[in-house]
Amino acid sequence: MALRCCFLGGLLLLLLLVASSKGVVGILDPVDFLALQAVRKRLEDMPGSDFFSAWDFTDDPCGFPGVFCAGDRVVALALGDPRAGSPGLQGHLDPALGRLSALAELSLVPGRVIGLIPDALARCSGLRFLALSKNLLSGPLPAGFGSLRRLRTLDLSYNQLSGPVPPALTAASALSNLILCHNQLSGPIPRFPRSAALLRLDLKHNQLSGPIPPLPSSLQYLALGSNALTGSADAVLPRLTRLNFLDLSSNLLEGPIPACVFRLRLEALQLQRNAFSGRLAPQGDVVIPVVDLSYNRLWGSLPPQLAGVDRLYLNNNRFTGEVPSRLVQRLSNGMQLLYLQHNFLTGIEFGPAAAAIPVGAALCLQYNCMVPPFDTPCPLKAGTQKMRPVDQCPNWRS
Repeated sequence: MALRCCFLGGLLLLLLLVASSKGVVGILDPVDFLALQAVRKRLEDMPGSDFFSAWDFTDDPCGFPGVFCAGDRVVALALGDPRAGSPGLQGHLDPALGRLSALAELSLVPGRVIGLIPDALARCSGLRFLALSKNLLSGPLPAGFGSLRRLRTLDLSYNQLSGPVPPALTAASALSNLILCHNQLSGPIPRFPRSAALLRLDLKHNQLSGPIPPLPSSLQYLALGSNALTGSADAVLPRLTRLNFLDLSSNLLEGPIPACVFRLRLEALQLQRNAFSGRLAPQGDVVIPVVDLSYNRLWGSLPPQLAGVDRLYLNNNRFTGEVPSRLVQRLSNGMQLLYLQHNFLTGIEFGPAAAAIPVGAALCLQYNCMVPPFDTPCPLKAGTQKMRPVDQCPNWRS
């Protein structure tokens, strides 16, 4: 202990001498000074980057690029050149980051930083913003982050993190943005308290499994696509009345699609590639710009209320009956895409303006129980067969 005090005293004297020789008004806290030195030793510029070239520890670290101080403490650390296209950093994150006890913001530009996220970061009790995305960080997500009562944004996306999403993380009561997409996280989605302040939850492209738990009604952005989630969504979605983006695509979800989702003011509704079944029953006209319900097990007639959608993907389902004339007419009045291929549709309700498809609009009717009345290009995945075999279409055949 005496040796450490002696060392810190010597360091303080050195900092005072440096400050006086350079005309610096304030000096950095010695603990923060040593922590920055440790951080620097474990990181280096990638070829083409010169971010650390100005980190000269004979000068005041509060003037270093990416270091922001309040008084004698480091309150924000932005590691790497933030300009678009600039190379990032490589190396490891040092546990000394946890000794920056006044730190409120920590960010890392995209690069090739590897290894674990230091558990010691949980000691930065004032941390509000933590963004370490698009690197090569691996290992578990520190459960201690749940003790960060002021943490609002946690973005660890596009890394190689594995293991579960720690249930303790849901105790971070101020957390409003949780972005963990494009990792290798597994296990269930933890249950958040109803009082959570969460606005954005992005867990897509992981290996999460199990049912979707009840989620806070505060959510505005929910992305859980490309996982292995099971069960139904009709017990979860009705509470989420503030959503403006919903992506549950490429999971193993089943059961009906709740009618309430079609009333939401969404930018996009992405439920494709699941096992949703049953009839679609939107209540009133749908005004969501993009609706993708393809590759499910939906059946029954096509709802004309979907005519207000700009890009509508209903292909690879089990829809029957005629295509409502409102859907085809909308191709001449704003709808950009209507994919109906690989269903069991038997014809089109022709009405005014339904006889011509404008250039630039995409309509695909291949592989249904009818000869397509329009010769329009389809995506390659639709195949080359124009209609289903007759033995799959008993109503059409009769």
